Amino acid sequence: QVQLVQSGGGLVQPGGSLRLSCAASGSIVSINAMGWYRQAPGKQRELVARLIGAGTTNYADSVKGRFTISRDNAKNTVYLQMNSLRPEDTAVYYCNAALIRSGTNTLYNYWGQGTQVTVSS
Repeated sequence: QVQLVQSGGGLVQPGGSLRLSCAASGSIVSINAMGWYRQAPGKQRELVARLIGAGTTNYADSVKGRFTISRDNAKNTVYLQMNSLRPEDTAVYYCNAALIRSGTNTLYNYWGQGTQVTVSS
């Protein structure tokens, strides 16, 4: 079985920083992409940041210059460093991975359990 386990999150004041992590484990041949999505109450889930292939990154316009996505390939772990946090960043953050499982030639999409991030004074 493949699992994505998230850690981090919590309450932080505006202007503060927080780092999220997500580790993928199981029978994985390769991970094609990993990313972070978030969903605020009453809103659709949106892409925050994505890391594809050898290192191509994409960011939502609202987080450019403030958030940084990175990965540790040896640990199958992706991180999201969040700086200069704003109240509008408050949401549940979900880790996502597109990967090839052992014994298949097919991409599978997995989600982490979600982590609450609250930015408030």
